[in-house]
Amino acid sequence: MSERQYAAHAGISRGAVQKARAAGRLVLHPDGSIDAAASDVRRAETTDPAKSRRGPAERVRPVSEAAVAAVGETLREQGLAAPPANSPMTFLQARTANEVLKAQERRIRLQKLKGELVERARAEALVFRLAREEREAWITWPARVAALMAAELSAACSRTIGQDITIEAAAMQKALETHVRSHLEDLGAPRAPKLG
Repeated sequence: MSERQYAAHAGISRGAVQKARAAGRLVLHPDGSIDAAASDVRRAETTDPAKSRRGPAERVRPVSEAAVAAVGETLREQGLAAPPANSPMTFLQARTANEVLKAQERRIRLQKLKGELVERARAEALVFRLAREEREAWITWPARVAALMAAELSAACSRTIGQDITIEAAAMQKALETHVRSHLEDLGAPRAPKLG
């Protein structure tokens, strides 16, 4: 076929045929004429379906297994129809998955800009620091209140020369509860510092 005949056969312009010929996407006979059947196959293999004017039914092109699995996982996460395992992926499905991933990425970026989302490593460091401060406050607490508790307990018990000192369990419990409450009030409800 000539370029004009092939353009009419393929439903494209003569300029598109000339571009395909220059790009090596057509199969030519030794005399320079176009082998229509072989050229149709080669053009279908090398043409981006998004740029094709043909219907969606003709936009099927097999892709690698890893790509099919990744696209299928993304589509399933969004509740969309995903291709079954070991089946060809359509360009439309791959494009949909790509658009979904772009939308998710933009949503995450927007949440970061609004301050609704923080980096995981930063949040973990903050939680670790708060937990360490809380632990250290409890570790040092007995040393700070021991003398106060001893004074309160000695005032609560009766002292007699030559007799053993007896401390009632209720008095010890009361002194301990008072100091624990005081310590918790000093600690207050942990306030999360600003991350910014």
